[in-house]
Amino acid sequence: MERGNVLSQLLRFTPLVWVMLLGNFFVRATYYMVWPFLSVLLYQKYNLSATEVGLLLSISAVFSVLLGFYTGNLADRYGRFKLLYASVLVGIFSFIALAFVESLWAFCMAVFFATMPRALWDAPSKALLSDELKEDGDRELALHMLYFLVNVGAAIGPLYGLWAGLNGEQFSFIYTAVSYIGLLVALLAMHRGHSVYNAGVATTLPNFSSWLGILKKDTVFLLVLAANLLIYFVFAQGDSSLIQYLARAEVSELATLVSMLIVVNSSVIVLCQFPLLHLMRHWSIQKRLYCGGGILALSQVMMALNPVDYFSGWIVCVLVWSLSEAVMFSNINVHIDRLAPEHLKSSYFGAAGLCSLGFALAPLLGGILLDIASGPVLFIVTTAISVVALMIYRVAERTPRDETLLGVSNLSSG
Repeated sequence: MERGNVLSQLLRFTPLVWVMLLGNFFVRATYYMVWPFLSVLLYQKYNLSATEVGLLLSISAVFSVLLGFYTGNLADRYGRFKLLYASVLVGIFSFIALAFVESLWAFCMAVFFATMPRALWDAPSKALLSDELKEDGDRELALHMLYFLVNVGAAIGPLYGLWAGLNGEQFSFIYTAVSYIGLLVALLAMHRGHSVYNAGVATTLPNFSSWLGILKKDTVFLLVLAANLLIYFVFAQGDSSLIQYLARAEVSELATLVSMLIVVNSSVIVLCQFPLLHLMRHWSIQKRLYCGGGILALSQVMMALNPVDYFSGWIVCVLVWSLSEAVMFSNINVHIDRLAPEHLKSSYFGAAGLCSLGFALAPLLGGILLDIASGPVLFIVTTAISVVALMIYRVAERTPRDETLLGVSNLSSG
């Protein structure tokens, strides 16, 4: 990707695109300033066990994934902005509640609602980026920047929280509420007098049951979803099961090692994403996914073979794993965007959100494998899953797609 070309693409980004990108950045940064302390707060103030905390967070996460699947279709039928406003308003009220409520029941309800804004926001915001940018290259750059800025926010949020002295006080959740208020103001300013793609008359687009019928027949897209879910499951092991494995093995200097792994992961993604994009700029999306999936499989082999007490080896393993993440995640979004027809962008991005079930299931299934087998066995299994995902991508690429399915009820596009 040439520098001049990138500059010309950035100049074509509309103010609404920048609101989507920078809004995501500030919300995620303030979110990660306080959310890591949630488990500590639930334990120290409300005396919940690790199982109870995990159950609350898991149920909330699964519900938000399923909600995103449904609301993606609503955004296509009734307009992107309505869902974006709903997301922001839920975010404002849920994080204000987290900052002030005292009873356990009210706090748990606030946690439950606090997981919803991302699900409500994700599909319509990506669809809106796609609506605003008509050139494929501009869309691709915007989706890469979206992933990049979210990761930068996730990296600097906790650091800023520590610098600002946020040590888990309940009132700290107000900072995330303030970021949502800022995003609401920006959306109102952009929406006023702004004409963007709207799904139009609801009756011209498939309702949820009709959309399920279209989805069921779109074999190529379903294959891609299956592969993405497996990829997410493998990636999630690095955040959950790997740490459990190291902790159970009583690795020396565990806290230092875990901190180093987190720093390596975020640093590789932030520093390498755009150089890798430049390197692969002439590659097809499928070739990029094959490359990222191959690197992922390699990282799992390395983890299976690395001695559990070899400190430097784990850093190298996570470095390779992070390179795969830098290649895969943003390109998965680009792939979904190219598979989705114009009139069903939010519906397709909402369906793609189901792949996050791979993240939700990873701690449970990974923990079971650690209990009944061992760390090396876990990583041998994830290696095999990575290879299976690559095979599914290949099958999807070779499967003919019935394009007529994507035109069902596409009356609004003429």
